[in-house]
Amino acid sequence: MSGNTFGTLFAVTNFGESHGPAVGCVIDGCPPGMDLSEADIQPELDRRRPGTSKFVTQRNEPDAVEILSGVYEGKTTGTPIALLIRNTDQRSKDYGEIARQFRPGHADYTYFKKYGIRDPRGGGRSSARLTAPTVAAGAVAKKWLADQFGVRIRGHMTQIGEVQIPFEDWAQVDQNPFFAATADTQALEDYMGALRKTGDSVGAVLRVTAEGVPVGWGQPLYDKLSADIAWAMMGLNAVKGVEIGDGFASATHKGSMHGDTLLPGGQFATNHDGGVLGGISNGAPIEVKLAIKPTSSILVPRESVDVDDQPIELITKGRHDPCVGIRATPIAEALLALVLIEHALRDRAQCGDVVR
Repeated sequence: MSGNTFGTLFAVTNFGESHGPAVGCVIDGCPPGMDLSEADIQPELDRRRPGTSKFVTQRNEPDAVEILSGVYEGKTTGTPIALLIRNTDQRSKDYGEIARQFRPGHADYTYFKKYGIRDPRGGGRSSARLTAPTVAAGAVAKKWLADQFGVRIRGHMTQIGEVQIPFEDWAQVDQNPFFAATADTQALEDYMGALRKTGDSVGAVLRVTAEGVPVGWGQPLYDKLSADIAWAMMGLNAVKGVEIGDGFASATHKGSMHGDTLLPGGQFATNHDGGVLGGISNGAPIEVKLAIKPTSSILVPRESVDVDDQPIELITKGRHDPCVGIRATPIAEALLALVLIEHALRDRAQCGDVVR
């Protein structure tokens, strides 16, 4: 199946299925000489992994990463880096009843019609389980970007369902299961507790930012940095909308207000454009927002059809996130890192001799 490789100079090929023996990726193009071990990757996987709180799926995967190649004596060699994450808590029996049914909101119908066959166990390749290798690859990209340029990539949840989450402090993000930048998450806990009792699900909005990105990353016309960021984020499961900078709110702005005023020293008075001008980074923080739809696997009965095109009513059993957006922050950070390292390497190849 095509469409499994992200990037060209820093190419990440993702493999595996939700209920197969393992998932993983091969990174081809990582620059040599960087210090790298499992300890550099595991913390990011621990942030994303399931079973970490009562508000996410209770599938209990340790998500322990193994580096199989591309590292010698603790340093990258410039050859392909193979990362393996074994699946240890599959429950394929949960999906026995839906092998011939199409779940609303899932990729069951489109996969079956496209390929003539599908893996119903946890959604197979369409499962969010396949975001674990993305996070692992993103950890490698994050490290290189930080080492080379001091780039810092962070994200947080700004809204869950209709509940707005105020930003208070980045330090709070990893202190609660919601990746919320606020100390008081009681309202979120109460909201999710009530939601679980209904068997329903809800969507979310995330914000991801990259600070320290140099001027000059991104290429016109069709390889704009902003375009590649949007493309990458739309590849994340359940994402239905992406904004760069002020996004859709820009439609209400006057030109006299929206244009970011340049200041001496390469600074900007505002950041309405989200750190990108003409598709090229301008040195201001990259600002991205994602809208994530509600989880499609819910306990509320819904109408659908089976493979014989017969009407049915189904309930999706198993262990599922009532809000897939809760665990999406580390994934969105990883995707932004993968886009940035690709453009960093492109800029180095084409414009490495340019004096800025």
